[in-house]
Amino acid sequence: MWIIAPLICGLIFGAGLLISGMVQPTKVLGFLDIFGAWDPSLAVVMAAALAVSIPGFRLADRGARPWFAGQYFRPGKSGIDLPLVAGAGLFGIGWGLVGLCPGPALESLATLSPGVIVFVAAMAAGMIANDARQQSRPTAQRDRPLASATDG
Repeated sequence: MWIIAPLICGLIFGAGLLISGMVQPTKVLGFLDIFGAWDPSLAVVMAAALAVSIPGFRLADRGARPWFAGQYFRPGKSGIDLPLVAGAGLFGIGWGLVGLCPGPALESLATLSPGVIVFVAAMAAGMIANDARQQSRPTAQRDRPLASATDG
C-alpha cells in the first residue's frame, strides 16, 4: 500500500497540472507578465491548491500517525536561511525565464520538446550539484540551528 498512495497522489497532481494548463509555459509567463497581458488563472490554481492543502495539513496535525506510513516526515527546519533564499531565488529565475517548474517540466517531457529536455537536464544537474555540496559540508554545519528574529 505504501507505493499506491504516492502513485495516486502523483496522478492526481499531474492531472491537475494538465487540466489547469500549468504545463503550458505561456500560461505561467502570462501570469508573471503583470504589466502586459496578465493572465490571473494561475492565482486561481494556487487558491484552489491552498483550499485543499490547508484543511489537509490541519487534519494531518490532529492525527496520531499517517494512514499509509509509520510516521510523518516533516521538515526539521522552519526558519529562513541563506540556502532557502538562494534556492527560492534560483527557482523564481528559472520559472520566470522558462515558465516551467519541476512538476510541469517532468510532465512536459512527454512532448519530447528539446527546450523541456534541456530544462529538465539542467534541473537534474542542479539537484545533483546541490546534493554533492550538502554531502561535502561537515555534519555540524549541516545540522546547526537556524537563527531566529529573537536571536538579535
